[in-house]
Amino acid sequence: MSDHPTNSQSLSNSAPTDTLFAKIVRREIPAKIVYQDEFVTAFHDISPAAPVHILVVPNKIIPTLNDATPEDEQLLGKLMLTAQRLAKELGIDKSGYRVLMNVNHDGGQVVYHIHLHLIGGRPLGRMVSRAD
Repeated sequence: MSDHPTNSQSLSNSAPTDTLFAKIVRREIPAKIVYQDEFVTAFHDISPAAPVHILVVPNKIIPTLNDATPEDEQLLGKLMLTAQRLAKELGIDKSGYRVLMNVNHDGGQVVYHIHLHLIGGRPLGRMVSRAD
């Protein structure tokens, strides 16, 4: 099954049964896994945007953040706390890092299995907002 939704596949109504990331979680595809437990798996991105670029994925397939339900609340928190833990272990917690989730095509999502990007190890620059 493709990791991209098709025109006939409604992500809200029909979650994929398999993804590239699910295969990594099951260790069917090699990856540099840095953390895994019963809920989440974290591994190095194959196209890093910075010296540290780790993907943190839930072991449960949730295609996009829009598909998360109230039952996923603890799992989503686990993703964030795993990113925090890895930032400390990788020594980027003090200098700073970015945690990012892309949602759907216009948001830059490529694999339709939610995941956090933990990015750091160099100055990342400011993201512009009107509040600044």
